[in-house]
Amino acid sequence: MKYFDIKQIMTATMILFAVIDIVGAIPVIIRLRQKVGHIQSEKASVVSLVIMVLFLFIGESILGLIGIDVYSFAIAGAFIIFFIALEMILGIRFYKDEEPETASIVPIAFPMIAGAGSLTSILSLRAEFATQNIIVAIVLNMILVYIILKATKKFENFLGKAGIAILQKVFGVILLAIAIKLFASNIGSLIN
Repeated sequence: MKYFDIKQIMTATMILFAVIDIVGAIPVIIRLRQKVGHIQSEKASVVSLVIMVLFLFIGESILGLIGIDVYSFAIAGAFIIFFIALEMILGIRFYKDEEPETASIVPIAFPMIAGAGSLTSILSLRAEFATQNIIVAIVLNMILVYIILKATKKFENFLGKAGIAILQKVFGVILLAIAIKLFASNIGSLIN
């Protein structure tokens, strides 16, 4: 049995950090905090951690059980990210529902943190890395996510309304590009 491997842990951590892109999500989190008033950082981080670890072990089986392949799941996630990006860029709302008391679980824990991109990446990492190393990488990422979620109020105060508006547009375009990339990299496999 293979034990903990620092190189695998660091590589998996960096891959997941890039895919989760919590730093890029700061404008979205600020916008959600303005809408709902409060985001429970602990709850969002723990729920994301549980979703990701569970998906590591049973994700492919669950998707197979309901007849969904990883590519379809990734494309569905791409559409969600696409519409969030359009909301940020255009300043309009596509999703109209009763305002939740908190945005901690939906949409922050899922699909923003533990979304199609990160869950698909976890399945990909499983093919290359030992399970215990992936779990450590997930835990390290959730610690970083928690720290950044806690600090969003400071970012908001530092940037001001104009800074947040600019960041929102810039990261909206980046999020749009991520959605298109996620869609493009999975549509070919889905068609085949």
